[in-house]
Amino acid sequence: MRSLPEADPGLPDLRSPIRFLWWNARRQAAPLLTGIGFATLWWLVQALMPAVLGKGIEAVTAKDTSALLRWSAILLGLGLVQAFTGIMRHRMAVYCWLAAAYRTVQLTTRQAARLGATLPKRLSTGEVVSVGNSDIAHIGGSMDILLRGTGSVVAIVTVTVILISTSLQLGLLVLFGVPLMAAAVGPLLRPLHRRQHRHRELTGDLSTRAADIVAGLRVLRGIGGEQVFAERYREESQRVRRAGVRVASVESVLEGAQVVLPGLLIALVTGVGASFAVAGEISTGQLVSFYLYAVFLIGPMRTLTEAADRITKGHVAAGRVIRILSIDPEVTGGTGRSDGGVLRDTFSGVTVQPGSLTALAASTPGDAIAVADRLGRYADGDVTFGATELRTLPLAEVRTRILVADNGARLFNGRLRDELDVRGVATDEQIGEALDVACATDIVEALPDGLDSVVSEGGREFSGGQQQRLRLARALLADPDVLVLVEPTSAVDAHSEARIAERLAKARTGRTTLICTTSPLVLDRADHVIHVQDGRVRAEGTHRELLDGSPEYAATVTRGEE
Repeated sequence: MRSLPEADPGLPDLRSPIRFLWWNARRQAAPLLTGIGFATLWWLVQALMPAVLGKGIEAVTAKDTSALLRWSAILLGLGLVQAFTGIMRHRMAVYCWLAAAYRTVQLTTRQAARLGATLPKRLSTGEVVSVGNSDIAHIGGSMDILLRGTGSVVAIVTVTVILISTSLQLGLLVLFGVPLMAAAVGPLLRPLHRRQHRHRELTGDLSTRAADIVAGLRVLRGIGGEQVFAERYREESQRVRRAGVRVASVESVLEGAQVVLPGLLIALVTGVGASFAVAGEISTGQLVSFYLYAVFLIGPMRTLTEAADRITKGHVAAGRVIRILSIDPEVTGGTGRSDGGVLRDTFSGVTVQPGSLTALAASTPGDAIAVADRLGRYADGDVTFGATELRTLPLAEVRTRILVADNGARLFNGRLRDELDVRGVATDEQIGEALDVACATDIVEALPDGLDSVVSEGGREFSGGQQQRLRLARALLADPDVLVLVEPTSAVDAHSEARIAERLAKARTGRTTLICTTSPLVLDRADHVIHVQDGRVRAEGTHRELLDGSPEYAATVTRGEE
């Protein structure tokens, strides 16, 4: 068996959920077929045991000691083979489960990274989280049950052949009884599929609601909205519960069918076999064998019923995964090259000169964000970097050379040092300098282990202003050719903002920097200020020049002080 996960998950077939599952099976054909082989042998060995036991009983009846010893040895050998094949079957089943699950994780993770900013625009957080929480397990489970289910089919066929060869009537009873019982379960599959799909949708919506509440908990507490959102969450949670009960009602019938239907077959086969034994048509040993065969059939028949449930869940899960994998990114890269230079957004007219500290003051926050997204290639637009169109450059190169840092960036779980220095190349001195520029030194000093302190998911232990300063330090440590900062000081006090503006101007001397802000304290430190209104450049100059010469600009940057 190969180690997991594989280096290359491959190119999936996204034409339908069934094709995706079949592609997954083909990607692990060797271990799957090996597991099917072991599962088949495991079931076959068990299928032969009733016949051997029957022969042993006949030897006891005939008082044939040598025959009894011979059949006992054969039974022991079958037991050893069963133990070995059972172990190998289980190992291969677990491997196939993990391989399919890991492969799906790799595909969805890489797709999420490829989509970037496109993903949250097309799918909610809850839908993506639900893929990792449940869908991946269901896809892995479909590979596991494919392995075990195939072996159970072979076992049923083998037992049927043995029974027919011994008693035509009993063999035909099993031959027609098993398909009839499978057909009895069939009508449950469509409503099960429909209800599982609905339950999956509601679960995704609830996960989204929970993520939104957690992300905005501080705001909710500030405006007293905790109770309102708690009630909404409670209502949606109850809808999920009711949908789950509807799924469980069908699944409970399936579970019951796993017991009742094989039990009916056992009773029927045993009753008919007993009548044949009384009539002298079969021996006592054969009657015992028939009973054991009937009991044995419970296992493979339960597996087939389980297969119906798991494959249905896998089908629903594959459909959700395909939905993510089928999304195309809004922006794509090319193969061009650029030596850098002036960064210009044609639509708005914003021009960022190399080596300068430029500030962009927009009349509405949306205009600033739109310009930043186009400059950073998070949204398509006619942007040039030097003499080269930005859309012709590889996205990886754009991300390395042009960094857009906004307040939506997250702090992840892990050491603070690793959160700040994402490339792992900065020295403690360089990290300290970045923290000093961002006025975040006091944050680190207050932590028990300093830079080695572990940060929780989302940096929940930090206030909004502290998170903003840490994000700024992280952006400075990245040291890109072009740094675009969106409202980097909106959550800090005026005293800290003034110090950050002064230190940032010095730290980025000679480096291309664009700051989207309406703060006079920051604008006054910029080499050049651009005023954007209704998505277009309206005026340019220094902060003081624009205050004197542009009433619209003055209204934009002083409205918070009125």
